[in-house]
Amino acid sequence: MHRFRPSLLIHHRSLHHLQNAGTLCSHLKSRSVIRFSGPDTVKFLQGLLTNDVRRFGEPPREDNSPVPAPNVASVVVPPAYAALLTPQGRFLYDLFLYRPPRPEEKLNRTGSGPGHGSDGSVEVLADVDGSVLDELLATLKKYRLRSKVDFENMAEEFSCWQRYGQNLSGKTPAVEEPEAASVGWGSGFDTSGKSASHGNVGWQWFKDPRLDCLGFRGIFPCGTTPPLVESDKATDEQNYLLWRLEKGVAEGSTEIPKGEAIPLEYNFAGLNAISFDKGCYVGQELIARTHHRGVIRKRLLPLKFLDNNGKEVDGKVAPGSEVINTASSKKAGSVTTALGFRGMGVLRLDEAFKASSSLTIQGQEDIKVEAIRADWWPTEWFQDQPHTAVA
Repeated sequence: MHRFRPSLLIHHRSLHHLQNAGTLCSHLKSRSVIRFSGPDTVKFLQGLLTNDVRRFGEPPREDNSPVPAPNVASVVVPPAYAALLTPQGRFLYDLFLYRPPRPEEKLNRTGSGPGHGSDGSVEVLADVDGSVLDELLATLKKYRLRSKVDFENMAEEFSCWQRYGQNLSGKTPAVEEPEAASVGWGSGFDTSGKSASHGNVGWQWFKDPRLDCLGFRGIFPCGTTPPLVESDKATDEQNYLLWRLEKGVAEGSTEIPKGEAIPLEYNFAGLNAISFDKGCYVGQELIARTHHRGVIRKRLLPLKFLDNNGKEVDGKVAPGSEVINTASSKKAGSVTTALGFRGMGVLRLDEAFKASSSLTIQGQEDIKVEAIRADWWPTEWFQDQPHTAVA
């Protein structure tokens, strides 16, 4: 098996070069993996998380059934993105959920028949923020009560990866990338023999469940290089952060303030993280009420930091800095994440995008703020506003 290659860091001063860097791949060292198992796994997660996860426990659909092989499953279930909230509807943790194939969905080692069936329980792997892993496990135990579900820290066994870049942004939606389908759990036979070099258990890339422009995401065994990474450029995780800053997509309990953030203000509805017709879950009341009211006055926005001449200001703005509209002398919001001259912030839309807006950092009035409407936003979010408000 291939070992990790030295990472390539594209310096944040050269963010515009990220658009022309082709396909990039980052090992997400900030993320960890939890395994859920037991007969009540789906029921437990369904009553806890913001998204509908019932498909992880449903019988396979015929239109998603490739020819099975020892490491190629007959069923491919796409991942889901979801959040765990407080009872008051504030954000706590985000999770990328994957359902590994069951033994009976693959051929046995000899290829002569299906593998031995499972006991009816469902296993789910969750890609979570590693900085709050122990806290998340403690929270899950609090909610378990009598549910027949176990959760286990798998950070020593699995790692999380992301493939992204301009070459992937325009591809049509798919469960997994076509060229990766022949490696691991895919939709066809591995004619190139690549699966043998990746062990006897298949692992593959999946389309990021949030947005097409974010590329592909996957969980892979630790100490191995995921499929297709050798032909790409293994880069530092900060490059993935820069890619998300440009798109205005926050991730994890550091960028999304734990116990404070309102998911709809962080655009979770547009990131396919919330089901509004799944039924009850923890924190649902605030989410449903805010959604049906139809008014979100603040949202997470991509930001640029500039000087008085319009040149990019590098490394001068810290998370938590307040953004002021000098034209109205009102607070527009605050910066939540910053790296180089890029950032994200939760701003009032009426202050951030009004024609007379002049946004600056409080206490650093020589630093101007450019608020940007992300290209992926639905038109109904922002029908009467321009794409940018330049200081």
